[in-house]
Amino acid sequence: MEINLEKKFVSLSNGEKLAYVEKGEGEKTLLLIHGNMSSGIHYLPLIKRMPDDLRVIAVDLRGFGDSSYEKEFNHLDELAEDVALFIKELGLKTPLAVAGWSAGGGVAMSLASKHADLVEKVILINSMSYRGLPIYEKDATGQAVLTAPYKTKAEMAKDPIQVLPMLDALKNNNVDFMKYIWNLTIYTVGKPSEEENDLYMKETFKQRCLVDLDWALTQFNLGVGVNYSFIEGDKSIINMKAKLLSIYGLNDVVVPEFMVRETVGALGKKAHLITYKKCGHSPLVDKPDDLAKDVLAFLNE
Repeated sequence: MEINLEKKFVSLSNGEKLAYVEKGEGEKTLLLIHGNMSSGIHYLPLIKRMPDDLRVIAVDLRGFGDSSYEKEFNHLDELAEDVALFIKELGLKTPLAVAGWSAGGGVAMSLASKHADLVEKVILINSMSYRGLPIYEKDATGQAVLTAPYKTKAEMAKDPIQVLPMLDALKNNNVDFMKYIWNLTIYTVGKPSEEENDLYMKETFKQRCLVDLDWALTQFNLGVGVNYSFIEGDKSIINMKAKLLSIYGLNDVVVPEFMVRETVGALGKKAHLITYKKCGHSPLVDKPDDLAKDVLAFLNE
């Protein structure tokens, strides 16, 4: 079955409109949730490798890709609520399987914790921790001050290393700089083809919610006690019924291994970790065949 890159749209009851691409037909659905600086299109390597008797849907989150951005957000829970409405509006058979790459893993975990009836399996791909991903203030040398998480979204928007350069690149359509950053952080092992990379970059530059998303990463905590940004957890991780598979590329320079392992550890027997050697932050690019094989094996358990 040919993948149609023409996006479809669903209007939600909260006023947002989410874009998505899909492939396949079948009783089972795999819903794909992208990370920061990306869209559902970044899942193409995995979508191509999925069988036609599985319905695969890759959604663009609010403020990303071709989805609307009617209202700013401060927490990944808000994006998870969008996804819950999306699932219901499309009339998808539940519980279903949800995969989340990077920051999308946080959205997937929020969905599975706050709407446990909708999700039976969660696949995390080089995902952020269930306790968030911190962004700290920087000292005079540009190094993170680990005791000083940003106190407000406005302050964080001025971060000279992690946030402001990305904002400027998006504003000025600086594709060369963005490709440089992706090569420095995401494509540290393999690289997409030039044609694929151009497609992905077009999607990256559609993002309008960078500061919202970065702030939301720091506020996220499904656990007990405080997270890396000293935000108290909501303990909702205990509500997750879904089985979880975490997949991690060991050469990741974005999400450290201990964060991936702490999520798996928090879920105990419900969770399983697979690691890939010679793989960076994007197994979608570095290990697409292995990723597809392991995802399908998990879905068929």
